[in-house]
Amino acid sequence: MRQITFDLDVLRSFVTGMELGSFAKASDRLGRSTSAVSAQLKKLEEQAGTPIFRKSGRGLALTDAGETMLGYARRLLELNDEAASAISGVELEGWVRLGLQEDFGEAVLPDVLGRFARAHPKVKIEARIARSHELAERVTTGSLDLALAWHNGDRMPHSEHVADVPMRWIGPARPMQESLLSERELPLAALEAPCLLRTKATETLDRAGRPWRMAFSSPSLSGIWAAVAAGLGLTIRTDIGLPASVVALMPGVSGLPALPHMALNLHHKDADPDPVTGKLAEILIQGVMDALPENTLSSFARNKLKNVA
Repeated sequence: MRQITFDLDVLRSFVTGMELGSFAKASDRLGRSTSAVSAQLKKLEEQAGTPIFRKSGRGLALTDAGETMLGYARRLLELNDEAASAISGVELEGWVRLGLQEDFGEAVLPDVLGRFARAHPKVKIEARIARSHELAERVTTGSLDLALAWHNGDRMPHSEHVADVPMRWIGPARPMQESLLSERELPLAALEAPCLLRTKATETLDRAGRPWRMAFSSPSLSGIWAAVAAGLGLTIRTDIGLPASVVALMPGVSGLPALPHMALNLHHKDADPDPVTGKLAEILIQGVMDALPENTLSSFARNKLKNVA
């Protein structure tokens, strides 16, 4: 039986195209021509010795072998990228202080911490989950080295725009939305003030002339999820980290006004971050971008991903 050695560049194009839902988008992200990516996919099928794709309408879908290949390709690339990070940063030591909002705490933080710790075991990470205004303040005062936060309007000296993320109306997973939406004053569940998303929700409703009332307030996001799941009111967040007990409502449902996008920024304590902070920032960007649609990314994030890839 012949030995097969899969080309990691080919696997990266394959995985990127499947994750973005388009190999044209994959070619743009990876800095290759579409014809080059097509040639890579043909090479992958030749190496596998079996069809990876099948026709599905005007597009392509994975065969059973293709689905199996996708799972292994992700694992191979993750191991390759960890090895590259570990070798290049084997001497990294020290500690870094990271700040995140609750939205990213469960959805992104475990993966980021795991990947960083495996690559740089001698580095200690101190993580803080807080609101955007607190995170920005802590970066400014020097008590955090790095923070990912919604843009609150303040000018930060060392900040990079990562993405513009669409806000969504969030309701209970159980069929309660109709009764909530039929109330004369729309019931809301929100974090205690000051809260950027709370302000966005009320300002949007006011501009649309839709009456509202604050039905539930909590200092924690977990409290908001519990209230929404119980049918106490709607809230607004993003698609990131939604628990199974709530759902994002379709735009325009029952006359709910369209919501704006929220700018997501990466704040640095220093203009020229030290190697430890720089490495964590790279892995953080990768983790966050895995949770966001391609069309929300800023040019900074796209370039970052190309460089990492």
